[in-house]
Amino acid sequence: MAELLDDDEIQTQLPEGWERDGEEITRTFEFDDYLAGLDFAREVGEIADEEFHHPQMIVDFQEVEVRFTSHEEGGITDQDIEMAGAVNDEA
Repeated sequence: MAELLDDDEIQTQLPEGWERDGEEITRTFEFDDYLAGLDFAREVGEIADEEFHHPQMIVDFQEVEVRFTSHEEGGITDQDIEMAGAVNDEA
């Protein structure tokens, strides 16, 4: 099991563009059209499946919101931060 990060660790390790929302980290990515957002969501899904750490994703017309938390630990861990960085690499 991963260790929960404290507030300072979360703030200093949060990848560019991500924000904390309670016990989750979140970022909304913008796209030119709906299908580009769907393609991005699929790419994120493939990464998440490989790492067995799945985000909540909300696909809208030109946006995809991605949220990470570690449910088993009850908050934000290194794994969430690492996944957020991997998602940034796909954007």
